[in-house]
Amino acid sequence: MKPKFCSGIVVLLLSFFFLGNIQAQITDTVSFDDLEFVEIDENASGVDSVSVNRPEDTSVKEQPVGNLEEKNIVIAKEEQTKSLWAIFIAGFLGGFAALLMPCIFPMLPLTVSFFTKKSHSKAKSVSQALIYGISIIAIYVILGLLVTVLFGADALNELSTNGIFNFVFFLLLVVFAVSFFGAFEITLPSKWVNKVDEKSGQRGFAGLFFMALTLALVSFSCTGPIIGTLLVQAASMGDLLGPAVGMFGFALALAIPFALFAMFPGWLKSLPKSGGWLNSVKVVLGFLELALALKFLSNVDLAYHWNWFDREIFLVLWIVIFGLLGLYLLGKIRFSHDSPVEYLSIPRLFLAIITFSFTIYMVPGLWGAPLSSISAFLPPQATQDFDLYTSSLSGGNRTIQKNHKQKKYSDIFHAPLNLDVFFDYEEGMAYAKEVNKPVMIDFTGHACVNCRKMEASVWPDKSVYSRLMNDYVIIQLYVDDKTTLPYEEQIVSSFSGKKIKTIGNKWSDFQASKFNANSQPYYVLLNTNGEILVEPKGADYDAVSYLKFLDSGIAKFKASGIK
Repeated sequence: MKPKFCSGIVVLLLSFFFLGNIQAQITDTVSFDDLEFVEIDENASGVDSVSVNRPEDTSVKEQPVGNLEEKNIVIAKEEQTKSLWAIFIAGFLGGFAALLMPCIFPMLPLTVSFFTKKSHSKAKSVSQALIYGISIIAIYVILGLLVTVLFGADALNELSTNGIFNFVFFLLLVVFAVSFFGAFEITLPSKWVNKVDEKSGQRGFAGLFFMALTLALVSFSCTGPIIGTLLVQAASMGDLLGPAVGMFGFALALAIPFALFAMFPGWLKSLPKSGGWLNSVKVVLGFLELALALKFLSNVDLAYHWNWFDREIFLVLWIVIFGLLGLYLLGKIRFSHDSPVEYLSIPRLFLAIITFSFTIYMVPGLWGAPLSSISAFLPPQATQDFDLYTSSLSGGNRTIQKNHKQKKYSDIFHAPLNLDVFFDYEEGMAYAKEVNKPVMIDFTGHACVNCRKMEASVWPDKSVYSRLMNDYVIIQLYVDDKTTLPYEEQIVSSFSGKKIKTIGNKWSDFQASKFNANSQPYYVLLNTNGEILVEPKGADYDAVSYLKFLDSGIAKFKASGIK
């Protein structure tokens, strides 16, 4: 077992968790189905100037909290920049993972030797390697742009919550995983490879470009699943540049080694020899692809209320997947293309220890443990059938009796952490007036990873939980829910001009028209008259900072003297 295997698996694990974190960026900052932003009159006084034509619409009035519209635009741009950086880093790590695949790694010394032997000077060999590397980058960036051109920006926006697409993505990642396990290889037609290879013999830039294209085509059986996973995540992000930026990061990681080894040929001697460890890298990536695929299936289950893929089932599958990965690292499981593990190397031993530790860490989650480090990946805590953790939160914390009246939509939505939550804006505001409490609107989503992370890592904080339980009326509005509204509630929005057909349509349109925002989570604190108390807030994983936000709203509400 080569030490290189250890660094390879580390890169793969980092790629996996970066891809998961991208889902936070993807699903939390895009506009949702049937929602289209339009220009607002510059003379408009704020969110009051826009209304949605719906029955019993309660007006949200703006308090002097600064120019909310401009601040939301700035926040949206910052979030977009962060998401592009996230997709770039994930692509970059994916590129390094691809470099360790058996279809590419052996090509590295061969290609660099070709440059050094063909050229009569080091300068020429370096320039050829640079052109080769730039060609690799150009090929993959063009691929990323093609995804945008073929689907279009509007279609990309719909991918993150569309049930059919998410289910297709789930199946696609499963196919990729099975391919890495050695059941079959995903290859391109040999005619394409042969035609491109013939043109790689040309002189000058054209020959180097086709040489790079040949590498891309020949290595597709290894890179295809990685590229596919990356493009799935980047495309569903909804950003026009997402796929291109992801492919740029991927290609840059592939191109850098070719240029560096051409500049410093002596480094080639330090490379480990090709062998069975390359296949092991593929198999490990296959396990990670399989684990990631379950997140897409969970998104579909939540959005369409199938109610069968709950938190326990998700955790059981992850425990089995990572448990099998640990056994594979120990050499107890072998696939058809694997070499026998004659002895257990130190790097492989430590990787197995890490994998088994992670597996055991997830086991208490079957009884409701929050598992805050991976909570963003998991279905909501409310889907847990047997939960010892949530019931312990309210012990000694509850000072006001819970409202036992049947709430609208409570048959399809479930309150997190046993909180007293409303799922309809008008109903929640009416109750707030009745009990004279401030309101916290939580714009959330089934596929919102940051929302689940907030609910699992910040809301359970003792002080934060006390404020939410005792001092606020919480209204959770799901912007990606696919439940069809009753016919009499299906209206045409005066904001977007589009038909409001689902619960998700209704609340995403409400968030955009009233607060000029479309990111989740998005927390808005209101008084009982629907006036904004303090500047709304997005995800904040610092419990102390989030508590200050809640306390500032309570202080403003008490100071207003509204009864």
